Amino acid sequence: MKTKSILLILGIILVSTPNIYSQKKKKSKNTKAPTNQIDSVSYSIGISIAKSFQGEFPDINIEQFINGLNSKLSENSEPLFTDIEAQKNVELYFKSKQQQALAKEKEKYNDVIKEGEDFLKNNAKKPGVTTLESGLQYEIISKGNGPKPSLTDKVETHYHGTLIDGTVFDSSVERGSPISFPVNGVIRGWTEALQLMPVGSKWKLYIPYQLAYGERGAGASIGPYSTLIFEVELISIN
Repeated sequence: MKTKSILLILGIILVSTPNIYSQKKKKSKNTKAPTNQIDSVSYSIGISIAKSFQGEFPDINIEQFINGLNSKLSENSEPLFTDIEAQKNVELYFKSKQQQALAKEKEKYNDVIKEGEDFLKNNAKKPGVTTLESGLQYEIISKGNGPKPSLTDKVETHYHGTLIDGTVFDSSVERGSPISFPVNGVIRGWTEALQLMPVGSKWKLYIPYQLAYGERGAGASIGPYSTLIFEVELISIN
């Protein structure tokens, strides 16, 4: 569950049912049935929250959850956290859960990641290949004599993109039509390389996944954590 969703749920409780938790919760084997509309709505909100937590927050500590509600709603107690601190705790929790999920998902692609890393490691040893601090590698096929574009320029290029196994995933060359785009509107590997290329140049780029499409991939052709290869010709600065 997203942080905003949880805070919204808690907000509904605080605004709509100000007297529900003003009295200490009693332990009882038998739950008293609601006798009026307010009781029914209050009970139903509890069911809705429980249903959400079961799916999105299965490790919730119910006792502490109730303690938090009581401390906020009771006139005789002070919450252990301020509203800002409470919100921060929730945000940190879900950030941690997201990181855990990403790490678990990344494990599925360990072979892909290693294959890309090994490729770049070996490629860096080849004559004519330059490796930048970012991890981007390039090879100059032909050098132009024109100006170099800046980050905010728009450029016209021809390109031919492949995976490290040679599979073509996109090619303006094959389509026979160059493409124009802002230098800062493409993947990081392209943005970095274009600012180093004089107009008229043709370079071969070897782009690690961190500078390409990362853990998401792109479409059906570029999987998560894919290392990419591009032949890029910088035709002009528009």
